[in-house]
This record gives sequence, C-alpha cells and structure tokens, in this order.
Amino acid sequence: MMFVVLWLLVSVTHLSALEECPKCGSMSVPYPLSTGADCGNPKYRVYCNNGILEFSSADGFNYRILSIDPMAYKLTIKPPHIEENSCQSSDLSLGGLRLDENSPFNISSHNTVMLLNCSENILFSPLNCSSNSLCRQFEEKASEGSACKNTLCCSYLKDSSMNSHRIRVRLGGCSAYTSVVNMKSEDPVEWWNYGVELQWLPPN
Repeated sequence: MMFVVLWLLVSVTHLSALEECPKCGSMSVPYPLSTGADCGNPKYRVYCNNGILEFSSADGFNYRILSIDPMAYKLTIKPPHIEENSCQSSDLSLGGLRLDENSPFNISSHNTVMLLNCSENILFSPLNCSSNSLCRQFEEKASEGSACKNTLCCSYLKDSSMNSHRIRVRLGGCSAYTSVVNMKSEDPVEWWNYGVELQWLPPN
C-alpha cells in the first residue's frame, strides 16, 4: 500500500513538472501556454526566441509578449513597430493582426485601438475620426518629422460587436495602428499602457 501511495505521489509530481514550461528569459510561461511538445497544452502555443517570449499570429507574424495574467486568462502583446518615414505598421503586408479563429485566443474588449495614416474612405465608418479622437493625442506626442503627424486618424474601443480576431490595416484604408490597454479617457498620454490584450478560453 505504501509503495502505491509513493508511486502515485511521484507520478503526480512528475505530471505537475511537465504542465508548466520553463522560463523564457526572465518571463514565466504559465500553464496552459506551451513552448514545446513536452510542456503546456499544444493548442496554446507561444514561442521562445532567444530568451524573448512571442505570440504568433495566424499569418506567422511574431509579436513580443509583454505580460501574462494566468488567473484572468489574459496576455498582452506589443503592437507592431510603426515605420517613422512612412507611418506604416510592420505587419501591414499581412493586413494587420489576425488570430486563428479556431484557436482559443481572441482580442479582448479592453483595447482602445488607434488607426493612423487613414484615407478619407474611413470617414464613412462608425469610428471616432473627429478632432477630439484619442489618436490625436498620440499623434501630438509622435516624434518630430514622423510621417504619422497630422494624418487622418480614428480610434475605437474593441468590443464584441467587432471582429474579435482581427485588427485590420491596409493601403487605401489605414496603414498603421497601435493599441492601449485599459485606457481611461482622463489619463495623460504618458500613462498609456501600449499593447494588445488577448484572452484565452481555459482548456477543458
């Protein structure tokens, strides 16, 4: 009997050790996130590249993971780089951020998205493209000489009525974007927490 109990304890301890992946650089990789076949849940795949933890979109574009909240089933990824000389997002060629609709991840409703360098066609959309749009504050803080300054921009709060698997940019529409997590309208630009918050469904 004692042998069986000890065997079960060793087995459970071994199983628990396999559940969570090793750290990636200084960042923990909590279950169910998986960096390899021997840890985590393979449906929740993320990537450890030279000590940097990354999330890969449906198009294979990698976004750096800034933070993970396993208790809330959320992680925050870094928005793509915006090219200063053209005000275009580095994922423009892929149409922006697109998640696999069959994966357990989707874009949460805590993101205030700012679309930059837009064409006038966007004015017919239900977005805030007015002079008091939050993206105007972002543009005002852009570095001198930035191609994003004084372009047509719009902002919106991501919600369930919009596609929760995509932030779209394209030539002829808007060519760049950024996002702020948990923004309060009264917060100064210096307090903004840039990122795109994703949430996941817990495994069965």
